[in-house]
Amino acid sequence: MKLYLTALCFLLVFARCSTPKSPVDQIVVASKIFICNDEYETAEAMAIDDGKVVAYGTKDEITSRYSSEDMVKTEGFVYPGFIDAHSHFYGYGLTLNKVDLQNTFSLKEVILKTVEFAKISPDEWVTGRGWDQTDWVEKGNISNNLLNAYFPDRPVFIKRIDGHAGIANQKALDLAGITTETKISGGEIEIMGNYLTGLLTDNAMTLIDNIIPSPSRENEIKALLKAQNRCYAVGLTTVTDAGLDLNTILLIDSLQKTGDLTIRIYAMCNPTQENFEYFEKNGPILTKKLSVNSFKLYADGALGSRGAKLKKAYCDHPNYTGVWVTEPTDLDSFYKRVYNLNFQANTHCIGDSANKKVLELYGELLKGKNDKRWRIEHAQIVTPADRKLFARYSVIPSVQPTHATSDMKWVDDRLCTERLEGAYSYKSLLALNGYLPLGTDFPVENISPLKTFFAAVYRQDSKKRPLGGFIPEESLSPKEALLGITNWAAKGNFMESKIGSLTKGKLADYVILDKNITIDKYMLTAAILGTYQEGKKVN
Repeated sequence: MKLYLTALCFLLVFARCSTPKSPVDQIVVASKIFICNDEYETAEAMAIDDGKVVAYGTKDEITSRYSSEDMVKTEGFVYPGFIDAHSHFYGYGLTLNKVDLQNTFSLKEVILKTVEFAKISPDEWVTGRGWDQTDWVEKGNISNNLLNAYFPDRPVFIKRIDGHAGIANQKALDLAGITTETKISGGEIEIMGNYLTGLLTDNAMTLIDNIIPSPSRENEIKALLKAQNRCYAVGLTTVTDAGLDLNTILLIDSLQKTGDLTIRIYAMCNPTQENFEYFEKNGPILTKKLSVNSFKLYADGALGSRGAKLKKAYCDHPNYTGVWVTEPTDLDSFYKRVYNLNFQANTHCIGDSANKKVLELYGELLKGKNDKRWRIEHAQIVTPADRKLFARYSVIPSVQPTHATSDMKWVDDRLCTERLEGAYSYKSLLALNGYLPLGTDFPVENISPLKTFFAAVYRQDSKKRPLGGFIPEESLSPKEALLGITNWAAKGNFMESKIGSLTKGKLADYVILDKNITIDKYMLTAAILGTYQEGKKVN
């Protein structure tokens, strides 16, 4: 009997060893692989074939069952390809050919940087973005006097970092026909002492934007490819572009079909008549790399430029409550049209008044619980009493954690400390529906998803300020933050069946870092060791 059992064991071992391994395109072995599914599993290895995950498990489990000539062995940590739930991908690409005015600390520095850029720019118009008056050492009124002195005959228009305010020189104002008598709804043309200062906010900026020559097709393509390379370099494999015109959407589609543009894009349509007519006739665009089945609306402006629509006046601007970029009656008409298309509605809402009104308008169409996945983009200031509307109508709050750590220096000036309850309340918003897509809003904020993660978890800026974090009770856990830039971001875009986690059958988009960002507070120094899309290295 003993000899029989010994022989049987030998045969079983031999049979196991002799079982042929299944060949696959790639096997990944790492210190840890974060699957990022609902069970939040981890693994040591995964097998990939035909661009999809075939299996994951321990190193021994995967290597005993599968073989591959492409073995990716790393001591690093593997995560699903990061997804930015709210960005301006195309616009970001265009800014790479404009003057970058971020990290400037005075109006004079902004102007001088613009002057230097103008010397090398071949374009008639000098344009740029990135200034933020809340960072300026000297506070005071904004004027285009210095711009006029340097640029008496060349039009200049430079926008604030949030894209909701801009400074135009007199030449630009003249070309646009803007005078002290010009009126505009949903924006401000600042006048001081019967003179134009050149400062325009929200809809007033369109008067200038509409006369700036459109970029050439060649420059558009260059912008998209530059943006793609920057995204891959920080671990992004999918981006959500929050507002595109039809010609840009079709350009992206054509570049993806030729293989020139490979990044995955969830595109929201601008609410133009052209977009509505096209998609009402043709239906959504749903390809392997491009999803177009949503519209982006604007309810109000930004808090930094005092365009956010508030219930009460700004503490530093008495009797002023911000602007409706789109009047509620017009928003209601748009929503009905989006609803009839069976598209997703995504609305920019910063102020508490804007958030409440849009949630109520959503509710009139959505009625109750549903899977339409209509979204509020930013959901920046929502009074606690209004939060319940997110859950009542299954509305997704889509937030950008770095907004909190950028705004924290001055937000109490706008709102007063006692009105901060309900501001940047990510933990509370997460509790409403059980998931929370996270993004950056780049180029408004830095493109890095690691900074999104850090701001969500630690509620600090990259210099680790303030001590203890800004409104720390609203911080997310590392697990929640990681899901926010992977699985939950995919779900907010109806893409969770394809990406967002590394479960069997999903596309093998993944990124390798040298740190475990979920336990290392110094994760901002993490290096990207490789970005892969469908198992192929793209960075």
